[in-house]
Amino acid sequence: MSKEGPTPAMRQFYEIKKKYPGTVLFFQMGDFYETFGEDAEVVSRELEITLTSRGRDLNGEKMPLAGVPIHAGESYIARLVRKGYRVAVCDQIEDPKKAKGIVKRDVVRIITPGTIIDSGMLGDSGPSYLMSIFPDKKREEYGIAFLDISTGEFFITSCDSSFGLSDLNSEIVKYRPSECIVPSFSSDDLTGNLENYGIIVTKCADSSFELENAENYLKNQFKVSSLEGYGCIGMDNAVRAAGSCLLYACETQMTELDHIRGFSTKITSGNMFLDAITLRNLEVLENIRSKGVDTSLFGILNETKTPMGSRILRKFLTAPLIDKEEIENRLDAVSYFINLPLLRDSVRSGLNRFSDIERIAGRISYGNAGPRDLLALKNSLEKASYVKESFLLSELKKPQLITKSLENISDMENLRSLIESAICDEPPVLARNGGVIKEGYDKSLDNLRNISISGKDWIASFQQTERERTGIKSLKVGYNKVFGYFIEVTKSNIRQVPPEYIRKQTTANGERYTIPKLQEKESLITNAEEKLTALEYELYQNLIEKLKVHIDTIQKTARNIGLIDVYCTLAGISHSNNYVRPVIEDSNRLLITNGRHPVVERNLQCSFVPNDADIDSSENQILIITGANMAGKSTYMREVALICIMAQMGCFVPADNAVIGIVDRIFTRVGAFDDLSSGQSTFMVEMLELANILNNVSDKSLVILDEIGRGTSTLDGFSIAKSVLEFLHGKGSNGPRTLFATHFHEMVDIETELKRVKNYHFAVKETGDDVVFLRKLIPGATDRSYGIHVARLAGIPKKVITRSETILKDEQEKQYSLQPGKKIPRYTQLLLMDNPEPEASPKHDSILIKKIKETDLDSMSPREALAFLYELKKDSGAENN
Repeated sequence: MSKEGPTPAMRQFYEIKKKYPGTVLFFQMGDFYETFGEDAEVVSRELEITLTSRGRDLNGEKMPLAGVPIHAGESYIARLVRKGYRVAVCDQIEDPKKAKGIVKRDVVRIITPGTIIDSGMLGDSGPSYLMSIFPDKKREEYGIAFLDISTGEFFITSCDSSFGLSDLNSEIVKYRPSECIVPSFSSDDLTGNLENYGIIVTKCADSSFELENAENYLKNQFKVSSLEGYGCIGMDNAVRAAGSCLLYACETQMTELDHIRGFSTKITSGNMFLDAITLRNLEVLENIRSKGVDTSLFGILNETKTPMGSRILRKFLTAPLIDKEEIENRLDAVSYFINLPLLRDSVRSGLNRFSDIERIAGRISYGNAGPRDLLALKNSLEKASYVKESFLLSELKKPQLITKSLENISDMENLRSLIESAICDEPPVLARNGGVIKEGYDKSLDNLRNISISGKDWIASFQQTERERTGIKSLKVGYNKVFGYFIEVTKSNIRQVPPEYIRKQTTANGERYTIPKLQEKESLITNAEEKLTALEYELYQNLIEKLKVHIDTIQKTARNIGLIDVYCTLAGISHSNNYVRPVIEDSNRLLITNGRHPVVERNLQCSFVPNDADIDSSENQILIITGANMAGKSTYMREVALICIMAQMGCFVPADNAVIGIVDRIFTRVGAFDDLSSGQSTFMVEMLELANILNNVSDKSLVILDEIGRGTSTLDGFSIAKSVLEFLHGKGSNGPRTLFATHFHEMVDIETELKRVKNYHFAVKETGDDVVFLRKLIPGATDRSYGIHVARLAGIPKKVITRSETILKDEQEKQYSLQPGKKIPRYTQLLLMDNPEPEASPKHDSILIKKIKETDLDSMSPREALAFLYELKKDSGAENN
């Protein structure tokens, strides 16, 4: 930068930067995107690029500078955006050769975490949502909108805010937005909560959330006079969120987003509600510890072949159905593919390596679809046509959902033919540099291409002629953008240069020349090549415009291919893992025979021990589950919940038989953790989660409670646990189906107090000091936890284990001496293999047991047996005395 002030280019930079505060400005200068000042420091630090300097800034300090090549710009921008930065892309918007003075530049788009559309930035096939929230304190409601700009998916919903952020967090966990826009008056609690989930929060002008403005944005986008047809009557806050969401997307992309054709309304009452806590505790989407997907329910079910199918499966899992007819329709579709394995294999083979045509449609609409995108679209549509034709061979009547999907899959032969005729077989990534359009597509382009090719042939011939004429065998004809075509001669051969050669440039190794004949041809070739590149790019843009007409059909085909993929995938998994079709009822019972945990079963190296579940709101409403640590209580409870989710999403389930009375919501209180960021203790977190359950549970719900009250003193904890159990039991004549695991062994006595409570425990086999967990749930209760045994398995030092056993024995003896009538810990019902005979004294063994063994009990009448029992009792009393 000169002492007189900024250069024209830098003045231009400052003017543009001022318009886009809060962004990293990528400023095109030739073949590079340059960043300056603080932006350069950010780019250098985050992208590990060397920081240099250029001239002086407005304060006279050295101006930091960091740049990246334009051809690699997408990958660098993607890395910045993934780190939470907003990037403004400033391009040269006129040809530098035609520019008078400084080249015109302007920002062509702003890329934010929630508005990514480029294929290289999106990463995996999962959705990429921009979220918008309008908080309404008066109505105690959050209006919410979600937009996936890469596919055009757009929907609204709302949730209650009277109980804080719990319902909102459930939506966040379910859809995992990258960015959220909120009005400027939003509270710090709301924005801080969003940031805790790793979401970039952008505050927008309150005017964009005004109802009238929002409605106008939406109506103009969808080209309708009213929004009534979208089912959003009475959802003003959600409409506010949707309007601001759409406006933000259009403003950042700086173009019309024609692929966003409407929005849908998601009413939570139409689906099983799974809140953030339940999704986490049941590991529906990711493993609770590693955060990995592979060991989640989604991970083991997601064998889909298409990106669209993967996204749809995720939606099925996070929002299972509660309408019996809709569930049965999905089960029919899955059953259809189970019964036709050859068709299933054919369809899955056809869908293999299917491109994400839903996102390609979005890029076509935006105008940044590359040549390879179009080729991928054509090839995938050919596969879609093959998949559709596969069903013609099946004589089995198609279920309703399969028929509907096939009707909405279009082969789009005209579109495929258009792409086939236009795009060459192996196109480059970008269209701007040419080499994209196939020969024969346009006559003018072919003529220019012939001139260019013949010109290059002429150059090769000219080089050979000049070598022969001058006798300089090393003479070369070269080209660069600055000097054009030139004749290059090394220093050792300069004496042989003819006098008509005109010197153009001196290099380290020799001289570069030209002659009028070469200059004339250069002008012809250069003009042809410039025209060729410009015409080819123009033809490509015209092709994109022609394809935009088909956006709606492409999107519809993509969605229905995804549905076929999901039904096919669930059928394959159900068949290979011996899942069964559940019986769906509008009842309040759950009857599962030999149920298995779908994730644990898939990851176990040994066989999984199945268990039954018989829960009925009118009889066995609450099952109190006791048993040893590590016996399998938590796995069993999660297993029951996951089977309900799988059944209601439309999948077969891991069991021998299953009758599922529709569940409207699953609540879980499993484990505990400190929420240090908000200063909440383990016990406070437990109580908040419990409050959410008790305030929202219904008779159609399934409640999973594990170790309620363990975070406080024994007496307090027991009191809370018993009170909660009584509350759930007292909810109407039925009450929610509940699995209640506890180590408060006093709880088992409630079975005698409340008629719909039943005790169960997990069987354990003891052999001396060894304990074997049998993983089998059986009726009755136990008051043994085997905590010391588990500690031994965990590797606790032997000295600590030995001392623990001594303390335990002392405490038990102390309790029995204080409470003489208290019974020794027992099982109320045991498996035969888990029932070692109590040690008897030698005297008993010689008299009582001998007498029993010698008696023929089978020949006794009932009266004789009773008399014999009285006699044994009398003998026992005499011996004890």
